[in-house]
Amino acid sequence: MLCIEDLSKLELFQYLPLERLQWVCDRVDKVELTAGETLVQEGDAERGVFLLIAGQIGVTRLSEGLDIPIGQHEAPAYFADVPVLTDEPMPVTLHAMTNCLLYELAGEDFRTLLHECRAFERTVFRVMAQRLRGVESFVRGREKMAALGTLAAGLAHELNNPAAAVVHALRDVIPAMMELQRMNLVYGQRQVESAHTQQWIQTRDEGYDAILHDRLNLATLSDREDQLLDWLEAYGVANPWNLAEPLASGGVTVETLNALTARWKDDPTELRDIGVRWLALSFDVVSMIKSGLRGAERIKDLVQAMKAYSYLDQGVQQFVDVHQGLEDTLKIFSYKLKSGIEVSRHYDCNLPPIKAYGSELNQVWTNLIDNAIDAMDGQGRLEITTIRDGNAVCVQITDSGAGIPPEIQSRIFESFFTTKPVGKGAGLGLDAVRRIVENRHQGTIALESQPGKTRFSIRLPLAT
Repeated sequence: MLCIEDLSKLELFQYLPLERLQWVCDRVDKVELTAGETLVQEGDAERGVFLLIAGQIGVTRLSEGLDIPIGQHEAPAYFADVPVLTDEPMPVTLHAMTNCLLYELAGEDFRTLLHECRAFERTVFRVMAQRLRGVESFVRGREKMAALGTLAAGLAHELNNPAAAVVHALRDVIPAMMELQRMNLVYGQRQVESAHTQQWIQTRDEGYDAILHDRLNLATLSDREDQLLDWLEAYGVANPWNLAEPLASGGVTVETLNALTARWKDDPTELRDIGVRWLALSFDVVSMIKSGLRGAERIKDLVQAMKAYSYLDQGVQQFVDVHQGLEDTLKIFSYKLKSGIEVSRHYDCNLPPIKAYGSELNQVWTNLIDNAIDAMDGQGRLEITTIRDGNAVCVQITDSGAGIPPEIQSRIFESFFTTKPVGKGAGLGLDAVRRIVENRHQGTIALESQPGKTRFSIRLPLAT
C-alpha cells in the first residue's frame, strides 16, 4: 500500500496537509509493471494520474509509423496529468523500461486536489508547461524532418527520370561515336568524289534539324517508318527495324535513299549499306544528345526551384514574389499532383513583391498544398488565387476534398490538434502556418469549408 512517506517524496504532494496525503493513499490503485510492458498507448482515453514510486518509465510518440523515444520518467515522478485536465486522448505511449511500481489516482480525485490547494495547482501547471514545451519542441523537429523528407522524396522522384536520360545518353553515345568514326574511315578509303559525299552530309544535316526542332508530327513519323522498313528489308539491310525509326525521325524518305544508294547497290563490300547505317546511327546519336540535354535542363530547373524555394544565398528577410514561391512549391509537389489533381491558377499579375521571410512563407504554401493533396486523396481540383486586397496581398488555396467538419473548424490551428490517424500527423502543420502568417508577417489566415470545397485565405500586408 502507498504510504505517506513515499508520497511525500514527490514535490507536488509536499504542499498537501497530512490528512489529504492519507486521503490520497486510501484512494489510489496499485499498478505493477515488468520491464517492456506498456502502461498506456498513444491515443488511449485518459485513465488517471500515475505516481511512479520505483523504476523508470519510457515515453514514446508515433511518427511515420515508428515509435520515437522522446523522454523518460524516473521515480519518484508523476505523469498523465495533461489528458486528465484536458479530456484529450493520451498524446504519448508509456512503457516500463525496468520493473516499476506505480499507483493510479483517479482523474476526479486529482482535480479535487487541484481545486483545493493553490500551491498544488501552481506546481502542476508549471510542470505541465515544461513538459508540453519539451514535447512540442521534439514534435516540431520531427515535423520539419518529415517535411524535409517529403520534399526530398518529391525531388528524388522528379530527378530520377531526367538523371536516367542523361546516364543513358552518356553511356550509349560513346560506342555510337566510335562506330561512326570507323564508318568514316572505311568510307574514306574508297576516295569517293566530294559531290556524292556532300549529298550524304546534306541529308544528315537536314535530319539533325528535323530532330532538334521536332519538324515531323507523330502521324507522319509512323507512316514513314513503315515505308522505310519495307525499303530496308527489300534492300537487305541487317536488323532493319533498328534503322527505320531513326531514319524516319530524321525526315529521310524512300526517294532519298534510292538516290543515295543507287551507285552502291551492287557493291559487294559493307559499303553497299554503310551509308544508310551511318545516317541512322548519326540520327540516333543526336537523339541521345537531345534526350540527355533535356534531362540536364530538367535537373537544372529542379535545382533552381529548390534553391528559390529555400531562398538560398539570400538574406533572412527580402522582397518576395508570391507567385514564384507558389510555383516553386508546386514544382516540388508535381509528382503528387500529376497522378490525378488538376491545378487551376488565377493570379493577379500586377501584384507587387512583399517583404517577407521567403523560406518561411514557402513553408506555409507547402503545408497548405500538402494538406489539400491529402484531403483530395490524389484526385480532384486544386485552385490557387492571388488578389490585391487594399494594402495587402491575399492568397487563396482551395481544394475539392471532403471538407472539415464544422464542429472542429475552430480547433484546426491548435497545437497538437489533428484529424489524421495516430502517427500520420502531429497537429503542428497548421499551427506553424498560423504562427508564420500572424506572428512573423503580421498577416491573417481564415478558413471556409464545406463538402467539396475547403479554402484557406492568407492575407499578407504590403511593405509601407
